Amino acid sequence: MRHFVIVGVLIAVVTPLIYLGISAENVMPVQASVQSLPVDWMWNVDAAAMAFLFSLIMVPLLYSLIVFRRRKGDTSDGEHSEGNTRLEVTWTIIPLLVVSIYAYLGAYTLGETRIAAPDAMEIGVTALQWDWRFEYPEGFASNELHLPVNQQVVLRMQSLDVIHSFWVPEFRIKQDVLPGRVTEYRITPIRLGQYKVRCAEMCGASHAYMERLVIVSSRADYDTWVQEQAAVAAALLAQGGPESGRALVSQNGCLACHSVDGSPLTGPTWRGLSGATVELSDGTTVVADDAYLAESIREPVAKIVLGYQPGIMPQYGLTDAQVNDIVSYMATLK
Repeated sequence: MRHFVIVGVLIAVVTPLIYLGISAENVMPVQASVQSLPVDWMWNVDAAAMAFLFSLIMVPLLYSLIVFRRRKGDTSDGEHSEGNTRLEVTWTIIPLLVVSIYAYLGAYTLGETRIAAPDAMEIGVTALQWDWRFEYPEGFASNELHLPVNQQVVLRMQSLDVIHSFWVPEFRIKQDVLPGRVTEYRITPIRLGQYKVRCAEMCGASHAYMERLVIVSSRADYDTWVQEQAAVAAALLAQGGPESGRALVSQNGCLACHSVDGSPLTGPTWRGLSGATVELSDGTTVVADDAYLAESIREPVAKIVLGYQPGIMPQYGLTDAQVNDIVSYMATLK
């Protein structure tokens, strides 16, 4: 019995020391959302359980290695022992109860992160290789995600190609973004600042660079930004021509695959493309005139440029006038 008491005391001492060591590492980012609070609470429960289980295993092991080691000159056999049914039943029932409790705590925490607010605003999110596009209810899109503080936002997300995963570490929760299906992500920011959304699902060659800025601002600053962006988008689209095309390109994520400075990406660069002779994958050549560029926007797999693979290009319901605006913008990229 003396050994059990000593081991119990050592476990009681070592467990909080390990927990404090884990907590001192500050492995979690700052808490920037309401949803991060229950997640971090669950993490603290997990850390305490890990500290206890580590102590429960290592303390008896090390104690036994020291106290019950074979003494010098001792050549006798170890004490023979039979199975202990009561012990086996105990260490089966207790873990079962603990796992059941953890299942409840996990479900409860998940429920806390998905509580719906009646005044939640909606923002559309489109993921594609390898960029994010955010559509606001005021009728414009942006490559930055702006959110008002202390306001729940529902992100309705879809992918244009492969599986992606929306993840802002400071918000804690993540959600897969799937092709052909709309997934939902609820978040209530509580901390002003700038963060980054990353893709947490391996999605191709440029997966590591698929990130965009997330800006959490006051409600007044958010409303001001929305009004400015809506006015600029409306003015550019009404103006038509290259400037309208530039705005459409920026809003629709075209530059995720096509560069305007000649640098290589997954799609052909637009610099110097307009009017150039293009070699196609079938061995033929074509002049990249306005008709060819417009066709390539509407039907991107109709004529594949040599050295590139067929891919999905977002359309976003572009009108003929908007396609012509993009073509006129491409003509300026000499």
